[in-house]
Amino acid sequence: MEEKTPGSAHTEDGHEGPRDIEHSHDHDHHGHEDDRHTDIRRRGGFIITGLTSGHGVFHWFSQSFIALLPEVQAAFALSAVGVGGITATREFVSGIVTLPGGVIADALRRYWGLILALCMAVFGVGWLIIGFSPNYPVLLFGMGVIAVAASLWHLPAMASLSHHFSHRRGAALSFHGVGGQVGDALAPPVTGLLLGFMAWQEIISIYAVLPLFLAFLVYWSFRHIGRDSLGRDVATTRSEQWQTTKLVLRNPVLWLVAFVGGVRGMAFLALTTFMPIFLNDLGMTPLVRNLHLGLLMAVGIVSTPIVGYLSDRFGRKVLLVPGLFFLAVLSFFLGASTSGVLLIVIIALMGTFLFGDQPVLTALALDVAGENVATTVLGVLSFARFLFAASSPLIAGAIYDSRGAGATFIYVAVLFAIAGVVLVFVPVPKTDRQAVTGHHH
Repeated sequence: MEEKTPGSAHTEDGHEGPRDIEHSHDHDHHGHEDDRHTDIRRRGGFIITGLTSGHGVFHWFSQSFIALLPEVQAAFALSAVGVGGITATREFVSGIVTLPGGVIADALRRYWGLILALCMAVFGVGWLIIGFSPNYPVLLFGMGVIAVAASLWHLPAMASLSHHFSHRRGAALSFHGVGGQVGDALAPPVTGLLLGFMAWQEIISIYAVLPLFLAFLVYWSFRHIGRDSLGRDVATTRSEQWQTTKLVLRNPVLWLVAFVGGVRGMAFLALTTFMPIFLNDLGMTPLVRNLHLGLLMAVGIVSTPIVGYLSDRFGRKVLLVPGLFFLAVLSFFLGASTSGVLLIVIIALMGTFLFGDQPVLTALALDVAGENVATTVLGVLSFARFLFAASSPLIAGAIYDSRGAGATFIYVAVLFAIAGVVLVFVPVPKTDRQAVTGHHH
């Protein structure tokens, strides 16, 4: 197979060279002739549907646990800082594994199918530990196991989509995001219903069984995912891989995007951790509380692919900057509202952008770096996001304990605003790909 040198995918003007376009189109249109004659598992439609469904399972379970936080808080007699410690542990462990995980996943591209299957199995084991946890430290350990599985799943999954749909990267990553959001949206109402006749530990333990079975299906489906249509590795040689990785890691634009992702992650995690606690404190029943959370996710299902498509069309920054400021304003008003129509409107409006911005930020980072080191880039992005975000639930919990919900959501609003301001100064014109490959100087 012809070897590529770093940056060979782009011509001098920053656009894709003919060889890259040909290569991308090979993967980019699932109606092509070669698709009809190949194994269904190599088709673009099968890959995106399978990875998106798997993503949905991860999010369903994680969001179910978030929906159960008030019950967990009561069971272990936790303060708001204690509740924050649960999501902080998840983010911290994810941060530790994603950066080396990204570099290693690029090197082990031929084993991506096996990695995805193991992630699904380990995910189930983590939930079993949580379901049977006798105390808070064991609960945190289970959360750490889940974090490793979930964050390592995302790296090869998203890199595969970036590779197979390189001409529609924003849309493909947003579609993957929607899978997660379908899980996010269904989880709270279903979990709220189950809480009517089961304890939270029983719900989690039953949920844990599914990923253990799914692991086999995942392996069958994605055995060939890191290879091309002839079964060859699509990775470059090791030395080239390392050269490209070094070039990418020296790119200041990538680190600025990672910083924005980190600050935005702090806001997102504080908001999603304490929204169920806030709704519970407003006196809502578990079902009503979880219907509110489900609304937040459900709006995102509709808006996320639209945001991804528009970012492919008009540029990433054009959507991201106003969206972050919009979330800042809504967060401020959320803390001041009580239950009623206004609260429902605020939550619905938040859903329009709260989930759509992350895939677009990811697409922006991949535009910066090209696809040869996609999992490394995803590792950098996730590492920054998780490392920043890990402290955020603890800070938000301390504010919640001492100052209440209003002050907590002002903290969230300030973080969204900071992310928006920094992004204004990130040098990415409308044609992101051309601007960030370094060829426009």
